Amino acid sequence: MKRSFILTMAGLLLFSAASRASETAHARLYCVSLQFQRATVHDSYGFQWTMDLTTLSSGINGELSPYFLNAPYSHSAYLEIYSELFDENDSGAFTVDVPEASDANGNGFPDFFEVSQGVTNLTANGEMYSDSFFSDTMFQATWNRAAGSATGTCTYQLPDPSNPFNSITFTHTFELLEYTGPLIYTPGSNTVAASINLTQTGDPANTLQGLVNFDKSTADHFNTLTNQPGVWTNAASQTLAFDGEIFSRDATWPTNYYGYVYFSDGDPTTGDADYQLWMLSIDDASDADADGIPDFSDDPDSVTPPLAPTLSLTPGQTNLWLTISDDIGHTNLIQETDSLTSTNWQTILSLTLTNNPQTVSLPLPAGQAGFWRALAQ
Repeated sequence: MKRSFILTMAGLLLFSAASRASETAHARLYCVSLQFQRATVHDSYGFQWTMDLTTLSSGINGELSPYFLNAPYSHSAYLEIYSELFDENDSGAFTVDVPEASDANGNGFPDFFEVSQGVTNLTANGEMYSDSFFSDTMFQATWNRAAGSATGTCTYQLPDPSNPFNSITFTHTFELLEYTGPLIYTPGSNTVAASINLTQTGDPANTLQGLVNFDKSTADHFNTLTNQPGVWTNAASQTLAFDGEIFSRDATWPTNYYGYVYFSDGDPTTGDADYQLWMLSIDDASDADADGIPDFSDDPDSVTPPLAPTLSLTPGQTNLWLTISDDIGHTNLIQETDSLTSTNWQTILSLTLTNNPQTVSLPLPAGQAGFWRALAQ
C-alpha cells in the first residue's frame, strides 16, 4: 500500500518555477513647494510682528510655491502680516529664489531639496511688498538646513516701519516635504507596471501608496517614459489624483529616472488646491543582462520559460525509478517531503536532462509515505 500511495501522489506534484518576477527600485518624491511656519519677531520698541505665507484664497497653509511665467524669482506666496504696534493686519506678496545650484553628491538633484544633504548660509535674492507696512522692498535671504534634517531656516531683514533707522529680522522655519520607499515594478516591452509605498522623511506616520504605470516612448523607450494618470492614497485614506508627465533617464546618473508628479490637490485638508508640483526620482540598480540599461526600462528577457515537467514513479526492489519528461538541457530540482502539509521540501537531486524522457534512481522514503516534485529552472 505504501508504494501504491507514493506512485499516485508523484503524478500530482509537478509544476514549473519559471515566471517573470517583479523587481524593486528606490523611489524619492519631494515637493517643489516649501512649507513655512510663522515668523514672530519684535521691533526696536519691543512690539511683536508676525509674518505668514500662504497660497490660499482664505486662510494660511504655509506654502511657498514655485513661481512660473518666467518670473524673476523661483518661488512666491501671499503675505499675511500682523503688527502689535499698529494693532493691524496687512497683506501683500513675497517672492524669493531658492538656491538650487549646489549638488555635492552629483546625482542631478539640488542639495537644497535633498534631506540627506545640508545647506549652510546659502544666500538668494527676494522681493516683497504689503499694502500698508512695507513698500516694494528687495532683500537677501539666508538659507540653512542641517544634513539629515527635513527642517531649516530662512532669514531676511526688512526696514522697521516704526523706526526707519532700524530693521526687523524675520526668521521662518521651513520644511522639505520628502517621501522615500520602494517602487516595485514589472517591466514589459512597451509598459512598466509599478506600485509605490512611500514614507515621509522625519514623519513616518505620513505615507503614500498606490499604483503608477508607465508607457515607454516609441522613439526612445530606454530613456523616455510617460506615467499614466492615477491616484495614490495617503495615511488619512485621502486620494491624491495626478496627471501624466514625462520621465527621463539621467545620462550622467544612468540608474536614475526622474519626472514631475502633478497632483490636482497635494493637500486635501485645505480649501484650495495646493502643494501640487512634486519631483519623483526612481533609482534602479537592477541590470540582469549587464548592458548598462536598468531593468526598469530595458527590454524584458525573451528567453522562453521551461515547460512544466511530467513525472512518473515505478517501484523497484530496493529503490524507486523516477521518470521525468521535459525539454533536453533544462535543469530540474527533484524535491522530497514526508507530508503534503509541510513547507520543508528538501532538494535531493539536481538533474539536467540529456534525454527526454530520462529515468533516475531514488531511494525509498524513510517513513511510511513520501512525496516528490520537480521544479523546472
